[in-house]
Amino acid sequence: MPRLHQTSRELVASEDEAGERIDRWLAAKIPELSRSRIQALIKAGAVTSGGGTIGEAGWRVKPGRSYSITVPEAEEPTPRGEEIALDVVFEDGDLIVIDKPAGLVVHPAPGHETGTLVNALIRHCGDSLSGIGGVRRPGIVHRLDKDTSGLLVVAKNDAAHKSLSEQFADHGRDGRLHRAYLALCWGVPDRPSGVVDAPLGRSQANRKKMAVVSETLGRFARTHYHVEKVFADVDGHDFVSLMRLELETGRTHQIRVHLAHIRHPVLGDPVYGTGFKASARRLGEGAREALHHLRRQALHAAELGFEHPVSGQEMAFESELPADMAHLIAALEAPET
Repeated sequence: MPRLHQTSRELVASEDEAGERIDRWLAAKIPELSRSRIQALIKAGAVTSGGGTIGEAGWRVKPGRSYSITVPEAEEPTPRGEEIALDVVFEDGDLIVIDKPAGLVVHPAPGHETGTLVNALIRHCGDSLSGIGGVRRPGIVHRLDKDTSGLLVVAKNDAAHKSLSEQFADHGRDGRLHRAYLALCWGVPDRPSGVVDAPLGRSQANRKKMAVVSETLGRFARTHYHVEKVFADVDGHDFVSLMRLELETGRTHQIRVHLAHIRHPVLGDPVYGTGFKASARRLGEGAREALHHLRRQALHAAELGFEHPVSGQEMAFESELPADMAHLIAALEAPET
């Protein structure tokens, strides 16, 4: 294995900086490194002063004293890269925006060790990945479920990862981040626009599922919805809605659980919409066939906006509905003969 190259930085604390925690001080001095990355380097013995190693992140800096930090080159990733076709919407040296197809898992996990978006990005990005947390890997700052399609941004380096993570953690409250989804849902809400405000946590009955739970057991979650279009059943009654959804939080399965909670689950949802399987009988033959061939939840991440982590430029992207959802909508609109 080739020897890894490393870089060193020498910094001197001023009078005004005396007494600051060294991890916080270094993070302010070296913005391209996250504080957690610096803490890991301190733990690894990479920070020294006066010939001695500083092993505690809470060490207080002293005025006029010189501190050295050694940052090793990013290690090769595990998992390994794989040749998987990607729909790249935008890419530069700091990030990449992907239009993810349904069926593609974002990150390796038990049962999905290979064939993931991360495997594909490691191969696609190659040397442009300068490392996240010291490992040459893409920085996943948000995820889409395996069978949800649409836009996803991924960081290529620590600085981009730090900025994008902060934007997603804030969920757009500071105006930098914007996300919107389109979903086909059973039924029509009483109001054309509204808010689902219900805490989410692990289901007590099935730990693999999420559920609306009490505030003491769950985490705050809020979803805004607007009905874009309504489709009728074979008898002419309003029966399916095309909804536009925006998240104020980003909990696991949030949209799917919240829509099921208000009795308007996503069409095709195999986890949270199973109680509505019989509803397909009220669709026309073409719509029933299109729903059968969908074989996933009809949910698509259609809009993504954020502040570029380096340039500060406002970035905005839109993704058209994938063919399977577009075909289902066309079938829902088609008159039955």
